[in-house]
This record gives sequence, C-alpha cells and structure tokens, in this order.
Amino acid sequence: MSAFTRRSAWSSGLLVAGMLAGAGLDRIAAAQSGITRTELSRTDVPGTTNYEAVMGIAELAPGASSGRHFHNGIEIGYILEGTVAVERPDGSVVTLKQGQAFRNPVTEVHNASNRSTTPVKILAVYIVEKGKPLANPAR
Repeated sequence: MSAFTRRSAWSSGLLVAGMLAGAGLDRIAAAQSGITRTELSRTDVPGTTNYEAVMGIAELAPGASSGRHFHNGIEIGYILEGTVAVERPDGSVVTLKQGQAFRNPVTEVHNASNRSTTPVKILAVYIVEKGKPLANPAR
C-alpha cells in the first residue's frame, strides 16, 4: 500500500469545515470570528450539467472553530499550515497537521477547531450539486 493510499485510508472520513465563502457556509460563519475564507475557483464538472467544483482557502486563527456542520457534497483538502482538530461523529477527535490530506463523506457532521497558538491554513475542494449550499449547520 502506497503512502498516499495509507494516508487516504487513515484520513478517510476526516472532516474539516468552514473552508469557503459560499451559499450555506456563510450561515455557519456569520457569528464566528477568526475564520477567513477565500474562494479561488468555481467550475463545472466535465461530463455533467448539474455538478460543480469549488476550491478555496480557509484560515483559522488560534481558538477559532467552524461549528458543527455537514457538506452537501464531497470535500477533499490539504493542510497547508498549522494543525487542526476535527471532531468526528463518533465523538473522537483527530488531529491533522501540515502536509496531511483529508476527505469528507457527504453529509457527515463534523467540527474543525484550531486549538494551537498559530494560524491554520487549509486548501479545500468541494464537488457539489449546483444550487445546493456547500455546507449546512448541524443541529
């Protein structure tokens, strides 16, 4: 098994949130401070008329948290800088560090927090159905 496959298997199901400004994600961030989102690109997925890919950068200041939420599509990402703690549906917390990749299953509730004293920077790509929000707050 390659290092990429092992890392993907290990990180499968890890969820990082609050990455992009866009429909739905702004609702999560409306009351938050310490999270900056920058959309880099939005494009149609080739071969389909109803899906799009959205790529962006999220920055979490020390102490910032995304809040519990879920995505309306697949999210894949890469930790560019720092360390983020991800609370998973089973109550466990997984720590992702610079250089690690992750994947979020569709609709799995999660929360990402920067528990360190240095900023976190994450590159994220979402594949979502057009017209649906990128994320929704979880109850």
